[in-house]
Amino acid sequence: MTPAPVIIAIDGRSGAGKTTLAIELAAQLRNHHKVALFHLEDIYPGWNGLTAGIERYVSTVLTPLSRAEPATWTSWDWERHYDGDTRVTLPAEIVIIEGVGAAAADARPLLSAVIWADSPDDVRRKRALDRDGGTYEPFWDQWAEQEEAWLAADDVPHQADIRVLNNADGSATADVMQALAYLPALGPALVPELAARRGLRLRAERLDARPDAAVLFENLYGGSANAVWLDSSNAGSPTPGSSDSASPGAPATPSEQQPATVRSRFSILADDGGTYGQAVTHRSGESVITAGSATARVPGPFFRWLDTVWGRRAVRTPDGYPGDFTLGWLGCLGYELKRETGGTDVAAPTPDAALIFAGRAVVLDHVEGAAWLLALEAPDADRWLTDARAAVAAAAAAAAPAASTPGPGDQRTHAGGSNGVVRPVGPAFSSRDTEPSYLAKIAAAQHEIHEGNSYEVCLTTTLTARLPAAAAAPWPTYLALRRKNPAPFASYLRFGGLTVASTSPERFLRITSDGGMRAEPIKGTRRRGADPERDRQLREDLATSLKDRAENIMIVDLLRNDLSHFAEPGSVTVSRLCEIESYATVHQMVSTIDARLLPGSPRAEAVAACFPAGSMTGAPKISTMAILDRLEEGPRGLYSGAIGYFSLNGATDLAVAIRTLVTTAVAGDGDEQGSTAELTLGVGGAITADSVPDEEYDEIRVKAHGVLSALGADFPDA
Repeated sequence: MTPAPVIIAIDGRSGAGKTTLAIELAAQLRNHHKVALFHLEDIYPGWNGLTAGIERYVSTVLTPLSRAEPATWTSWDWERHYDGDTRVTLPAEIVIIEGVGAAAADARPLLSAVIWADSPDDVRRKRALDRDGGTYEPFWDQWAEQEEAWLAADDVPHQADIRVLNNADGSATADVMQALAYLPALGPALVPELAARRGLRLRAERLDARPDAAVLFENLYGGSANAVWLDSSNAGSPTPGSSDSASPGAPATPSEQQPATVRSRFSILADDGGTYGQAVTHRSGESVITAGSATARVPGPFFRWLDTVWGRRAVRTPDGYPGDFTLGWLGCLGYELKRETGGTDVAAPTPDAALIFAGRAVVLDHVEGAAWLLALEAPDADRWLTDARAAVAAAAAAAAPAASTPGPGDQRTHAGGSNGVVRPVGPAFSSRDTEPSYLAKIAAAQHEIHEGNSYEVCLTTTLTARLPAAAAAPWPTYLALRRKNPAPFASYLRFGGLTVASTSPERFLRITSDGGMRAEPIKGTRRRGADPERDRQLREDLATSLKDRAENIMIVDLLRNDLSHFAEPGSVTVSRLCEIESYATVHQMVSTIDARLLPGSPRAEAVAACFPAGSMTGAPKISTMAILDRLEEGPRGLYSGAIGYFSLNGATDLAVAIRTLVTTAVAGDGDEQGSTAELTLGVGGAITADSVPDEEYDEIRVKAHGVLSALGADFPDA
């Protein structure tokens, strides 16, 4: 029995470039497949025949082809304006059908994929008339009216799996090929094309340079709509009194081996430009992938989609390269992805995930003082490498004066968190909870604990400010944040109108390319003191706090369980327990849990098993998340999620999205001056049976201080 073919419909208004796209796509697919191509213009019965043509096409062409049977159909003679000869279209492994109505409602149940081609109206008209000459011109308006009437009743663009903006610049076919590979229905047929993804060649160059990372990011990606900077902003800037070694009296650890230094070794700068550049956003069970001019919509869980694009080694790590990031996906995961890991389904105003695929990037090695240029082999790789070399040289020159003369950009920070940042006049924030309501929620959380429904509840709230878009200034805001509160997992992410500025000190999960796993939860916080003695007392108070130690150990236990789902039996260990680390504005209690990934395990599922971070939920995780949904009365969005990368060599390194300011542009009613921006900052703390409510409320004020003070803002009074 002949298997049913894969049938791809390319639809769109007249002049959208469907015919050229179909011919070029068929040529690409014929490298590995037998392909049949059918044009609907051969079957329409005249200039008034769109509706009748669709009926003929579905009954006489599409239906038999979908059964792997030859299609016998009557052509239309455009010169005689009458039925023409009888023709036969043979089935093939892949059938491409193009024309207005190819994806009509009656056809869609028989199709494997729908591509909708878009083009501006003036481009469409010129393209159609250039192709068909004067024969079409007298009928353009007549045919257009039929198209509009049909589309008014059948919203094909909204139903399409892929939409492509076909600007006739030669990019559409390659972009559609990338997008097609994401459609689950086409996966089995496109095995050769998918295999080619795992044969990518990575080019790498080392430059001995210490560029100013902010200058470098602005030079390379200042104009990019989507860009990511995973910024170890505390690299090379140890805070006095912030030893990462174990308890007092323990042998000193060389600085290059201290945990905070190891976490802060690399910074990654990238956008989604170039041949392989792509971006994905996920909301409530649908991933939208953009590859150049093409956009694909893929229903289904995010972590299932992630497993199809990451976790298998696609490149070899370059010789001498010390990092674990070898290009791939970078961005953020929102807390509401918990719907896929045992939590309830809550909608958030921000995406549940936003990632870019970087086919080229700059990686800064802060230990060795080197900049690595990474690029997948592509026609535009040489040009980008030339531009990147020049950008690194310019940013290194900009960094030279700052290295010798401390100035406004100097990151050195002393006890108490003061670093000379001038306090601006900041936005006025409001809180989802007043102090009384937050204290009431703490009491409710403790009631759940006393009832045996949880051991620890990580209760959070959200601070929000709204201001004119021009005043939001996400980029200078982030630069102020990284100066005020440098952190090993700081990051700046830009996805169109969504910007994320984070100064997170906490690692969520790392999986190395060879299968090493590590989680480093933070539980326990004290603000920095205004003088060295007071700072030392606060650090000692945290180190000796039985309550904070109990909170930390409960989360360690939870994460040991999370890691064990995909770990080699017996490999889960706790290498550091309740150690104190100090940052610009806070002291933190940190533990480290290590494991080995079981060979052959799906890496995306290993991430999902740990998501969201236990330090942001409490224990046990699933029942406590349900309690939090009731108490918090609103989504967390990107806060409490994760920020980091998924590398082409199977590695990932993700931070917990805390100390994170999210800026969302809100368009006005056609008036540019009416555009606004919404700023949100999540804060929270762990509630236990022994928690003192007033102290817990003070803790969220402490945690918000690092971000709010950099903005010149205060914690809201009510």
